[in-house]
Amino acid sequence: MTGMSLNRFFPKSDAVGLMPQQDRTAWLKGGAAVCQMPPRTPLGNAWRIVMLGPPGVGKGTQAEMLCERLGTCHLSTGDVFRTATCLRENEQTGSMKDALKFMRQGALVPDDTVLGLVRDRLRCLSCSGGFLLDGFPRTVKQAEALDEILQRENVRLTAVLDYELPLQRIIARISGRRTCTVCKAVYHVATRPPKAADICDHCGGELYQREDDRPESVEVRMKAYETSTRPLINFYKQRGLLISISAEGSPEEIYQRTRLLALGR
Repeated sequence: MTGMSLNRFFPKSDAVGLMPQQDRTAWLKGGAAVCQMPPRTPLGNAWRIVMLGPPGVGKGTQAEMLCERLGTCHLSTGDVFRTATCLRENEQTGSMKDALKFMRQGALVPDDTVLGLVRDRLRCLSCSGGFLLDGFPRTVKQAEALDEILQRENVRLTAVLDYELPLQRIIARISGRRTCTVCKAVYHVATRPPKAADICDHCGGELYQREDDRPESVEVRMKAYETSTRPLINFYKQRGLLISISAEGSPEEIYQRTRLLALGR
C-alpha cells in the first residue's frame, strides 16, 4: 500500500471538523438501543483501536482527536458507567444493574460484569465505522475475552496504542490540577492557571485540589495501574499490536506522533 493511500487513514489537520459527531446511543444504552444516525464513512479502512495509558497522559484528548479525524466511534466504558447512573431502572440492562451495585459499594466492577456490558454492545464492535475502545480491556482476562468476541464477529484489531509518560511528569500534571467547587471547571497551576489565584474564571467559585490529585495519591494510583496493566501491555506486544507513544508535548504533537508511528507499521 502506498504512502498516499495510507495517509487516508490519518487525515491531516485540515480534515478536522469535517465529520459530524458519532451517535453513540447503542453503546451508551446497550441492549436493543440503536443509533439514530448511520456510522460515518471512514477515510479508507475502518480503524479498530484499543487505547492504553496511565491517568494524566491525556488519553481523553487523544481519543477525541483520533475519533474526529479517523471517523471511528469512541467506545468508553467510563461513559457507559456514567450513563447507567442516569437511566431509569427499566432502561438498564442486567449487566448495568450488576455494575451499579458494585459502584454504589465503592468496589471495582469485576471482569465478568464488565464483559457482560461489552457483550450487550456487540453491534458496536462490528460496526462498519470502526471503534476506539477506551477503558477496556483493563486485564489480560478481559483482553482474552475481547479476542474471542472479535473472532466470533469476524473483526480484527488494527492497533493498541499505549501512551507513556515518566512518573514524575504524570505527578506534575495531575497534582497541578485545580477544580472549581461550583461548576467543576478544571485548571492547572502551571499550564492553565485561572486569571485570579484560586478563583474560577467562569463562575467565581473557589478552586480546590481533589484528594486523588495529590502527589501521594497519584503515586498509589500509578502503582495500581502498573500492576494491573503491565501484563496487558505484554499480551498485546506479543501479538504485534502494541504501539508505544510518548505523551510528551502538546495534544497536536502527540496526535502527529501517533499518526507517524501507526503509519510506519
